[in-house]
Order: sequence, then C-alpha cells, then structure tokens
Amino acid sequence: MTSIRIVSRYDPVMPCLLAVALLMSQAPPVPIDVNGKPFAEIRFDTTKPYVYPIRTASGKVITRRFPMETVPGETTDHPHHRGLWFSHGDVNGWDFWANERSQEGVGKGRGEIKAGKVTLADGTAKFSATWDSPAGILLAEDRTMRFSGDASTRTIDVDVTLTAKQKVVFGDTKEGVFAIRLRDELAEKQGSGKITTAEGLTGMKAAWGKASPWVEYSGVLEGEPVAVRITDHPENPRHPTRWHVRDYGLFAANIFGLHDFLNDKTKDGSMTLEPEEKLRFRYRVTIGPPAR
Repeated sequence: MTSIRIVSRYDPVMPCLLAVALLMSQAPPVPIDVNGKPFAEIRFDTTKPYVYPIRTASGKVITRRFPMETVPGETTDHPHHRGLWFSHGDVNGWDFWANERSQEGVGKGRGEIKAGKVTLADGTAKFSATWDSPAGILLAEDRTMRFSGDASTRTIDVDVTLTAKQKVVFGDTKEGVFAIRLRDELAEKQGSGKITTAEGLTGMKAAWGKASPWVEYSGVLEGEPVAVRITDHPENPRHPTRWHVRDYGLFAANIFGLHDFLNDKTKDGSMTLEPEEKLRFRYRVTIGPPAR
C-alpha cells in the first residue's frame, strides 16, 4: 500500500492527515514523500507555482536543475522552464509563460500567478491563485495535485479550474500550457531521450504540434531506463491536446497553438471566456519504466 506524507517545513512532524492553510507568499517549499522516500516539492517562490525537483521511485531527479540550482555543464536556456508548471504565454496579451522577473514578457508584458493558500492532506495538495496583470486580475485558479506511487512508478494528477474575472482571451501561441522541463540526460538533442506519441510516432519532428491523448519522453538516466508520460484527460477542452514537445527537453501539452503547430496563420486556436466562465484542465504525469 502506498504511504504518502506531505510535510510542512513549519512543523516537520505534522501528520499528513492534518489539513493546514499556509500563506504562500511566506511559505517555503512543500515536500512530498511517497513510501518514505522524497518524491517532489511544490514551490511558490517566483512568478508562478511550480513543482521541483521531481524524482523517480529510485530517487533520480528527472527535472532540469536550472534555474533553481547551478550544475556544471547543464543547459541554461529558457530560465522560465521551472520543473513542472501550468501557465500560458498570451492571456489578454499578457505573458504568463516567459514571466521571470528578469524577463520583460512578450506582447503587453509579463503577468504573475500568485498563490493564496494551500491545504495539505493525505497525498493531496490544494491551493488557490490569481493570474495578475497590470490590467487587473484576469483569472482565479483552483488547483488540486494528487501524488501517489508504488515500488517502481510515481504519479502526479493535476486538476486546474480557471475562472475568468473579466472577459479573457487565451491567445493562439505555442508557449503553453501544462509543462515539464526534463533533465538534459533525458532530452533527444543532448541526451538519450526519445519522444513517442500514443499513435507510435517517434521523435520531435513527428510529434511536435500533433494531437494525441498522451506522449511519452523516455531515456536512460544514471543507468536506469526512465519514461515520463503526460496523459490528457478525455474530458479536457479540445481533447486530444496538441504537444509543444522539444528535443532539448521541454515537454508541454497545449490546445491553444494552432497557427504555430499547423504552420498556418489562417488557423486560430484562441479561446474566449466571459466573466465568471470556467475552464477545467486535468492531466496525469506518470514516471516509471518505459512502456515500449
């Protein structure tokens, strides 16, 4: 039976069944253990919530360290690629994707996703957030993340509901939405990685921009065969999602990037929400031995 413990660093012996609310503007990383082993940490120390590091069942870190840590020889491109995250590059023209404080953002400039409170209980983390811009709050977010695993696999189930606080347009851009930045060793370009779609297409050129219910990025990490799979929930909008998956290790599901993915400027993947209208996304991330 899976044993999961989410520990607040405010009190390292707090039982996981006790739900607590933390002000995330002051909160340190929230570590998650599975079967007594470190699995992941939820972090709120920058312009969007993210999960870093993420580990295999054997303890190997699958996520790139930069920019959270400096590792000699590791790639240092795209400083906004932090662990696992959910954001988008064009919301009413504001950039919530390339939105590090060191970046200007594209379009009108950058926005920030600001977390409010997190509730922790028995393998599940819940928190609220607002997508803030100089034009005001664009979206309210409610997120649930469930962490689980067994002797050989680890799983993260992510459930995000966005509520428009004014009329909101998700613009057509490849820069989004649900993403992981993998270690260089797992990338196709500089490592041992291989990208595979549910239909059996392999390699970035075959998979990028295609619609598929899931995609797997597999390779060898410190001598261990490892596969990271993202599965699009069948009730997600525009299922099956398209994939912004790159040979350098970016691995993202994105329904909004049609004119980029199809190389056709006449296509429009944008989506409009009226005030108080909701949009729900669910994804499963599975980390374990390669399926193929």
